Amino acid sequence: MGCTATATLPPTPSTPLSKLHLPRRSVLFLSATATATTTLPLPSLSTSSPPPKQPDTTITDRVFMEFSICPSYFQTRTLGSDLALCPDSEPVGRIVLGLYGNLVPITVSNFKSMCTGVSGYYKGTLIQKVFPGRFFMAGRQGRRDKGEVKPPVNLVRNTESVDPKAFQLGHTKGGVLSLCLSENDDDDDIKLDPDYHNVEFMITTGPGPCPDLDGRNIVFGSVLEGMDVVASISSIPTYKPGERIRQYNDLAEFLGDGRAKTARAIWDRPQKTLYISNCGEVKVTNPTLTPSLP
Repeated sequence: MGCTATATLPPTPSTPLSKLHLPRRSVLFLSATATATTTLPLPSLSTSSPPPKQPDTTITDRVFMEFSICPSYFQTRTLGSDLALCPDSEPVGRIVLGLYGNLVPITVSNFKSMCTGVSGYYKGTLIQKVFPGRFFMAGRQGRRDKGEVKPPVNLVRNTESVDPKAFQLGHTKGGVLSLCLSENDDDDDIKLDPDYHNVEFMITTGPGPCPDLDGRNIVFGSVLEGMDVVASISSIPTYKPGERIRQYNDLAEFLGDGRAKTARAIWDRPQKTLYISNCGEVKVTNPTLTPSLP
């Protein structure tokens, strides 16, 4: 005799399970389901992360730089190894730089050493490149009799150049001081020296930011006084090659002619002998009093 299958509807909220004729397995399943639907949800845990810590731009040290023009340098070259001995120098002005020693202590320490060294170091060396409306560069290494820098061998090896934390600050306005890495133009044979120390630096001239320099050069200070002097440096005429010369240079570089790089070394150089006539540390009572964002 055949069995007739009967469909059993699930209980409604008004019908208790005890009044329905269901197999034991179905009763257990429905009880578990009803219990699960009445369980209060667990409170969700917050997944928001704390705000990132801001870079420490407390000014721990101050240095000054004085700039001058030597009209007779290119004509006579009689100043030996120190441009600071120029007999007819024309003062351009003085700037004061605040340094972020808590953020990048090695970079700041080396820069201070180059400004206060008894053998000159930055003093008596040329401003190598000026890019109006962007930045100017100084501290290129080489021969002192060519107005280039000769750093001491006892400078600390700057491991911050490979530390991501050293690249947190940007070139957001005029007056930002940074260590040249991507823009460094020291000769390759100098860079290959085991005792090589990168001491070339740049200062943005404004008025706008230079975002293309961010993340590739180490910002370690800013101009506290003397932005008018920075503007004066930015306005000095520089050597700009014509379009035909640029095309010839690009072709020579494409063909592997090493003279192309040598020729480009004079591009963007000031047409006047602009140099650092003096530099040193500024002594203050409380050097960490005034933080300054770049």
